[in-house]
Amino acid sequence: MSQTENTTSTMPAEYLAFTLGKEEYGIDIQKVSEIRNYETPTRIANAPEFIKGVVNLRGIIVPIVDMRIRFALGTPEYGPFTVVIILNIGTRVVGMVVDAVSDVTTLTPDQIKSTPDMGSTLNTEHIVGLGTVDERMLILVDIDRLMSSEEMGLIERLAA
Repeated sequence: MSQTENTTSTMPAEYLAFTLGKEEYGIDIQKVSEIRNYETPTRIANAPEFIKGVVNLRGIIVPIVDMRIRFALGTPEYGPFTVVIILNIGTRVVGMVVDAVSDVTTLTPDQIKSTPDMGSTLNTEHIVGLGTVDERMLILVDIDRLMSSEEMGLIERLAA
């Protein structure tokens, strides 16, 4: 392990907290480019249901993924707090629809607990851990892993 890797594992990290249904999630703030109001994207034929379509963001065609559909959390409702988080995932730009964004939370390594073993009943490969701040719990998502799964190849073809 290099010196840089060693120091970053003990440093606090900032997470953008957002809600989907009744649960609160967090993603690495460094992946976030901007937060925008939800606008109905242009639908793409034969796209999976969780890919709402694409939007033109200053000349860049950005695929929009509805996280409530992606995580099978019921029928999404688009209200005044619904936003799109624009993410930089490697060389790609992707939009992620969430119910609301709450804040940026700083977590130290001792505030992050490992994901409990749920056996085969729940796929937790994209969950980094559970962040706790007082009585609040954030499900920390590895957004790189989630967005670069096999669906991401699909998203890339749609945006092309």
